Amino acid sequence: MKDNTLAKIFAISAAGAIAVSAALAQTTTTVTTNAGPVAAELTTRTGSFVTYTPGDEYFTFRTTPAAEPVRYYYTRETTFVDPTGRTVELSEIRPDLPATVYYVNEGSRMIVRKVVLSKPSAVIEKKETTTTTTTTP
Repeated sequence: MKDNTLAKIFAISAAGAIAVSAALAQTTTTVTTNAGPVAAELTTRTGSFVTYTPGDEYFTFRTTPAAEPVRYYYTRETTFVDPTGRTVELSEIRPDLPATVYYVNEGSRMIVRKVVLSKPSAVIEKKETTTTTTTTP
C-alpha cells in the first residue's frame, strides 16, 4: 500500500511540475509595430528640429549640429508628446528643440510614427498685478 501511495504522490508531483513549466514557458511577449500592410521595425533618431512650417507634410531634423538636415514626413497618426507623455500641438515645435523621432522607411520617405520632445514644452503663465494708490486730503 505504501508503494502505491508514494507512486501516486510522485506522479501528481511530476504532473504539477510539467504544468508549471508549461505555464511559465507561455509568458513570452512579442511586440510588432504595424506600419501599413507589412509589419516593420521603428528606427530611432535623436537630434533637434531645424524647420517646421505649418501646413507642410514634413519637418527637417538633424542628429548633430554638423549633420545635414533630413526631411521626415508625418501623418495624422503621428503623435507628438513631451517627456511627461502630454500631447504637444505642432504649433509648439520650434527650431533647435531637441527630440527623439521614431520612424519607418517607406520607399524613399521616412514616415514618422512618434516624436518625443526632450524638454517639456514651455507653459507660459501670465500674472497680472494691480496696485491701487489712494491719497487722503
